[in-house]
Amino acid sequence: MATSDRPKARQSQLVTTYGVGSLFPAGDQSFMICGTDEWDDKWSPSVEEPRLARSLGVHSFRAPSSGKRSGDVPVVRFPIYHYCPSCRRLDQFWRFDAKKMQCPDCVRDLTPSRFVACCENGHIEDFPYFQWVHRGTGTSGGEHRMRLESKGASSSLADVVVSCSCGVKPYNLDGSFARGALAEIKRCGGGRPWLPGAGAEECDKQLRVLQRGSSNVWFGAVRSSISIPPWSSPNSQFVTKHWDVLEHLPMEALAAVLPKMIEGRPGLTVDGVSDVLRQRKGLDEGTSPTDKDLREEEYRALIDGNDGGAHDAFQCVRVEHDDRLRRLVAQVSRATRLREVRALEGFSRVTPMPTDTTNPRLAKLSETHQSWLPATEVLGEGIFVRLREETVASWETGAFAQEREAILAGALRRRAAESGAPVASTPTARFLAVHSLAHALLQELSLEAGYPVGSLRERIYAEPGQAGFLVYTASSDAAGSLGGLAALAGAELFADAVIDAASRARWCSHDPVCAESGSSGSDGLNVAACHACLLLPETSCEHRNIYLDRLTIVGPMDKPGDGIVGSIDGDGAVAVDTELGRAEPLGARPELADLLAGATVAEAALVAELVRQQPTIPLPTIGREVLDGIPLSIAWPTIKLTVAPPDVTSEVIRELETDGWTVVPPDVRKILTALGGQ
Repeated sequence: MATSDRPKARQSQLVTTYGVGSLFPAGDQSFMICGTDEWDDKWSPSVEEPRLARSLGVHSFRAPSSGKRSGDVPVVRFPIYHYCPSCRRLDQFWRFDAKKMQCPDCVRDLTPSRFVACCENGHIEDFPYFQWVHRGTGTSGGEHRMRLESKGASSSLADVVVSCSCGVKPYNLDGSFARGALAEIKRCGGGRPWLPGAGAEECDKQLRVLQRGSSNVWFGAVRSSISIPPWSSPNSQFVTKHWDVLEHLPMEALAAVLPKMIEGRPGLTVDGVSDVLRQRKGLDEGTSPTDKDLREEEYRALIDGNDGGAHDAFQCVRVEHDDRLRRLVAQVSRATRLREVRALEGFSRVTPMPTDTTNPRLAKLSETHQSWLPATEVLGEGIFVRLREETVASWETGAFAQEREAILAGALRRRAAESGAPVASTPTARFLAVHSLAHALLQELSLEAGYPVGSLRERIYAEPGQAGFLVYTASSDAAGSLGGLAALAGAELFADAVIDAASRARWCSHDPVCAESGSSGSDGLNVAACHACLLLPETSCEHRNIYLDRLTIVGPMDKPGDGIVGSIDGDGAVAVDTELGRAEPLGARPELADLLAGATVAEAALVAELVRQQPTIPLPTIGREVLDGIPLSIAWPTIKLTVAPPDVTSEVIRELETDGWTVVPPDVRKILTALGGQ
């Protein structure tokens, strides 16, 4: 394969998306990233973060090779089974023309098998086509040429048929994805194709059939840490770079050696280097910090702030925040310089990567112990927000907060009953609220700063005694750190962003389903959250878009005060909770009070929000009947525009449109767009 034809991935993807053991799609081919045993580490630049390295039990990290010919990250071809799209022959790829990856009879490029079999211990192998079609026959000798055919009647598995030239009964793949479908077909063989030199392991887990490109074929266990003082300082960077030498120097010898070593280097001092060296040696000799310990240190460093000069990798300064946020926010800090290191410590399959509440077995990245792990670093900027502890503590003990927590606890119990795994601990109401508010604010900051949402990331601090989050740039590409995000920490800009985020969270275009349907999303681990309101790209959420609940921010429509931020007052008197400060009296239009008096809570909330965003719009009618008794919830009869009620049928919509009406969903933006210049 020519160098120009080699599959390519960004360096950061080889830690987060296509790490060791994952399947890498390259055009019509499929490869698996090999373990670090096979990597040539001389092509992999060093990445240092002593706190995180100590926590993970290694000496250092290395970034994946940037692809200097022989420094390419090694791969193996997987799945092994391929088929010819012309004659439909199914076989191991080396039984075809393996050099050209073509069918020798049809001269057609081969297609990798769509299906693989994985287990919860991280093992993976090809779908057992031979055993599937020969079930119960005991056939082993003779010639067996299998075919994989599609009837083409539909895209279901019932139309995908495996047959064999030995004459056994053909079988379709219907039911192969069910839990336990392979229990009587084949047991897990302990396959570890990402470790070419390692043998199979003993395994007692059942195999699960998955699509080759399915997200649960590989869950990377990525640990990350923000560089904080003193490890972010130029002195620490110097110690890290020369650690192999300084590690063995007695402290009393430093006074004679250091002045010459640091001469002419800006930001370095003998005392500073000596202090860092003492802490580094103490760190190496001490106990390994847990992820919880690292987060606690980060949280305290973000609260304390740091202004260490242009050469320090951690620049975080507390700024004044608007009085409108006095009830909710205790601190806002502008982080103009941040450095984050993300390291891959292992991976799992079928079930998600370890979190605070689950801990499946991690597959190893290498057969022999390595002193380093793959990692990547990101330099960026961000905004740190700390909520008032008294506000959060008071809210989380309330009946509504406990009710939302109980809904998630029920979902976790149901998931455990279905999977046979122990019941995971339930995230606290505090975590739900802080996490959900971070999502809402991240989306708003993305709009204001001009960053794509996928370039921003969250870090949540919601342990007991903590109530904060960091929104920061998380991309190492051209979006990088342009300064636009940290600039939004200004008092007025940030207060507007928080208020607008709360305002948007008040209404979802999927309401009332989103707000009232209970647990939803992956394994039912969200409550009121969907792609139309709170969910973010996978790169942005460190908790895989679970444990979210929009109503913990703004409360239910009929009780907005139950949310940690608050919402529209039930009688429509204000557009945003007065404690937040942007209390725009809707009484500025006297006719509005009379209009909302006969409205439902949902109707009043929607109309109030329309007026808040565009005060001059014409007011609608509420509860009017048109076309022989068809009731309209909210309508502008003069321009024939109406908001579709939640229970409206398609027949009613067609009848209205035939009569010249425009029917829009209960979405503020779409309604304002439809109103246009009215």
